[in-house]
This record gives sequence, structure tokens and C-alpha cells, in this order.
Amino acid sequence: MRTTFDEVLRQSGTMILDGAMATELEAMGCDLNDSLWSAKVLAEAPELIMRVHRSYFEAGADCGMTASYQATIDGYCKKGYTVEEAEGFICRSVELLLQARKDWWEQSGRMAGRVYPLVAAAVGPYGAYLADGSEYRGNYGVSAETLEQFHRRRMALLWGAGAEILAIETIPSLEEAEVCARLAEEMNFDCWISFSCKSETEICDGTPIRQCGMRLEQYDAVKAISINCTAPHLVANLVQELKKSTTKPILVYPNSGETYDAVTKTWHGSADGCTYGDFARQWKAAGAVGIGGCCRTTPADIRQVADVVRSV
Repeated sequence: MRTTFDEVLRQSGTMILDGAMATELEAMGCDLNDSLWSAKVLAEAPELIMRVHRSYFEAGADCGMTASYQATIDGYCKKGYTVEEAEGFICRSVELLLQARKDWWEQSGRMAGRVYPLVAAAVGPYGAYLADGSEYRGNYGVSAETLEQFHRRRMALLWGAGAEILAIETIPSLEEAEVCARLAEEMNFDCWISFSCKSETEICDGTPIRQCGMRLEQYDAVKAISINCTAPHLVANLVQELKKSTTKPILVYPNSGETYDAVTKTWHGSADGCTYGDFARQWKAAGAVGIGGCCRTTPADIRQVADVVRSV
């Protein structure tokens, strides 16, 4: 039996999501300056991914996300892997998270009275495969049919490997969001759709986020609408905008506040002035019922979120 999104949200009240995978892998010495990014580690050092998952459960996460954001069949094949190997790595991402959850639960989670965590499979946008920063623009110049062909097989592999919800994330355009929502509906997979945003009211391609909420309301497979990979100071207003157009739960897992250079694949600037816990308090007050972190966040940030959520 799969754990469900609705069940974990009901038990937790506010679901605590995990944080960045790549940031922790780099801290362990992994070189991720590669088109595969953290998906490279799925092939080369999967035990490190298990360690990161475990660290987030220990920090308080009620939901872990697989290291499959940039794990695509085409991406692996471009690196010389076979289709069979690529599909195996994608399935491995779920298997690692399932095992990390099981180990943590049996060794400490159950005794601590924690919620049994949800296993979410990360599904990155078409632009993540391009590895040129277009996931922050959405201007791919490809058809809806191309997007459907790109996403379909990976979504099926992740669900078949045991994912409990698909975290379709960092989506910069409403068109790609609807392609994925239709696929999830057709294949009877639970998902959330998470947008990357460029302002307090717009996703990255310029569509008002209120319009996105309205359009996704029709899909039963979409269990929640989310905001991720976005500057934290924009998020509270984005949540309020979404609440005007959707009745679905709203999740947020923003970046630390630094800026990403897609050409050099490096981060610059400093995190926004507030602590992550301060921001979490704002997002919860705005109406978010799930809170975690994206790029450059750490288990320490998720621990702050847990402290805020569980102190209320």
C-alpha cells in the first residue's frame, strides 16, 4: 500500500518537505558541474544520496523527494549510457528514497512518534534536460506533443518504482504544467505541480500565477499546487495570489535567496536577510500547508521549518 499525500497532510497538519539534494552532495565532495547534475550521482555514488535523504528525515521532513529532477533517459543516453541503464537509474532514485525512509523509520522515526513520510518523485521540466537555464524562462520553442513524449516514460517509471506522488516541479510555463497534469490524469498518478516564479504575481514565462491555479483546478490528479526554486521574499504574496483561484492545498519550497548563473552553473550573492525559519512563519501565515526548501537549502534550514511548524 502506498502512503498518500492526503493522509500525510492530514496527520501532519503542515507537511514539512525536504531541502536541496545537490547542495548536500557538493558538501560531500561531489562535482556536479555536469549536464546530469545530481542525477550523475545516481549512477556513480548512490549511497551518498541515501545519506542526504536520511539527513532530511532526521531534520524533520514529512516528505522526501527523489534525486530524479534531472534524471532523464535522453540525458543519460547523451552521456553514453544505454536506455536500459538510464531507466534503471531513474527507478533507482525511488528505491533509494524508499530504503532511506524504511531505515530511518525503523531505527528512530517510529519511536519518536513522527508521521510516516511521503515519497515524492521529482520530475523536472524539459528545460532542466536542456541544462541551459531555460527552466527559468520556459521559452523552449517545442510543441506540446514533444513535452508529452519527454515526460510520459519517466513519469511511468517513477510511479512504477513505488513513488507515492509525482513532484512535477520548477515548471516555468502553464503549457508544460497542463501537459503534465493531463498525463497524470490519464495514467491515474497523484501529483503536485510546482511553478518557478519571477515576481510576486507571475510564473517564469509571465503567466499570472492566479491563472495557473484556475486552470489546474479541473485536474483531480493534481493534489496540490506549489511554488519552488523561487526567491523566498516573493513567496508569501504568490501564495495569497494562488488562494484567490484554487481550493487545492498550496506547498512552497523556495531557494535560499541566492542567484543562479546558468552559464557558469554557480550561485552568487547572499541569502535573503531573514532566517529560513522567519520565512517559514510568513509562508504558513499566508496559507501554505507544506513547507520545505529548494536550491542551496540544507537540513539546518528544514530543522528551522520543523521548529516553526511544530511549535504552533
